[in-house]
Amino acid sequence: MLCNEFEDRLTDYLDDVLQTDVHQTFAEHALRCPLCNETLSTVKSTMQACQAAGTLDAPRDLEARILLSTMPETAMTCEDFEERLTDYLDGFLPAPLYHRWERHSILCASCTELPGEVVRSIGACYTYIGEERPIPAGLNERILLATLGSRVPEEIRAPFGSRVASWLRRWLDPIISPQLATVATMLLVAVFVLTNTVSADGSISGVYSASLRLAEQGYTAGSTGGMKKITKGLKELVNGQPATPPAAPKQDSGNGQPKQPAKPNGAAQENRRNRS
Repeated sequence: MLCNEFEDRLTDYLDDVLQTDVHQTFAEHALRCPLCNETLSTVKSTMQACQAAGTLDAPRDLEARILLSTMPETAMTCEDFEERLTDYLDGFLPAPLYHRWERHSILCASCTELPGEVVRSIGACYTYIGEERPIPAGLNERILLATLGSRVPEEIRAPFGSRVASWLRRWLDPIISPQLATVATMLLVAVFVLTNTVSADGSISGVYSASLRLAEQGYTAGSTGGMKKITKGLKELVNGQPATPPAAPKQDSGNGQPKQPAKPNGAAQENRRNRS
C-alpha cells in the first residue's frame, strides 16, 4: 500500500469500515512506514482530545454578528439605543426590543460603555444627594455679576417706576382693599336679588328690560291712578303674576249705553250742607 492511499483510507480505518484483508494491509503499512505511523498516532491523539473536551461556548457577539450579516434590518441605530436606555435600565423594554438593544450594545463600540457610565452616574448622584456640599468661594458674587452686572447687592436698585408702584401699593393696600371687598359684596348681593326678583328669566338683561318698562310707565303716567298702576306693575313683576286688565264699564241692558252713577237725592244734599 502506498502512503497516499493510506491517507485516503485513514478515516475508514479509524471508523472500522474497511474489509478484513484491506484492514490487515493498512495495519501492516502503518507498522512498516514511520511517516504513516506518526500520522496515524497524531490523528488518534487529536480525536481523543476532542472527545475529552466539553462543548465550547459560543462567543458573546456571535449571534449579533450573524443577525447583522443575515438580517441587517433588525439592527438598532445609536439614536434609538440612547432613547431606550432609561427603559432598559428600568426593566420596561419588551422582549424583541430588549434583544435588539443588547445586540447593538455588543456590536457598537461607542454604545458599549454607555449603560455602565449611566449606572455609575446615577449611583454617584444617590451617594452625593445626602451630603451637603459647601458653596464654592465667590459663587454668589459671580452669579450677581453674570445676571445683574454688579457684585455688591446694595448697588442693585429696581427701576424708579417699580419703586413708586411698590411705595403706593404699600400705603394704599391697607386702605382700599377692605372697602373694595365690601363694595364688591354689596354689588354681588344686589345683582343676585334683582336677577331673582325683578328679572323674568333670571338674567341681567331681564333686569334691564324691567327697568325700561317701569321708566316708560312712570313717564306716561301723570296722575294718582298712573302711580297706582306703576306700583301694581312693580308688585306683579316681583311676585311673577301677570297684570290684571281693568274692568270695562257696565252697560245698560236696555239701550247699550254705559250705566251712569246714581245721583244723590235732595235730602242727602241738604244734610251735607247742614253738616258743613
